[in-house]
Amino acid sequence: MTFVSPEPPQDTHQDTISNTFFFPDLSLQEYREDMRVDGTVTPERLRKALRTAIAEVNAELFVYREYQQRAGFASLADVPAEAIDGISHRVTFYKQAVFSWARATLMEKYRDYDATAEGVKKSDALDEAINEVWRNAHWAINGVQDRAHMTVELI
Repeated sequence: MTFVSPEPPQDTHQDTISNTFFFPDLSLQEYREDMRVDGTVTPERLRKALRTAIAEVNAELFVYREYQQRAGFASLADVPAEAIDGISHRVTFYKQAVFSWARATLMEKYRDYDATAEGVKKSDALDEAINEVWRNAHWAINGVQDRAHMTVELI
């Protein structure tokens, strides 16, 4: 029996990623804790994945942000919402959206290729997990906007 210990996360000199004026800044450490990510993803790759996810989620929420700004709200935290543990549920959903988007992207990039029958099974299971993480990202984006969870796919 062999035991492989996951790599501990590397210390990063810059834990926070600055966001735009409307959306909250995000922490690499918070991402690692929320998404149960060990140190196999380098801090540089994680920052890049999170920056990309922030840009994508912000683009998805562009019209929503414009509407809220016209209504007089300077940031997402200022938009009226229920607070859970002192945090706006919109901010919670926003972080979940970005974290899930980054996680799905990293899962796709870090997938191992194995042509054996066992490898195909693992790949199928990973595909399902990746799809669930993408779904979670889109549901969280809907949650920011108080929209229902709905995923429509043309077959």
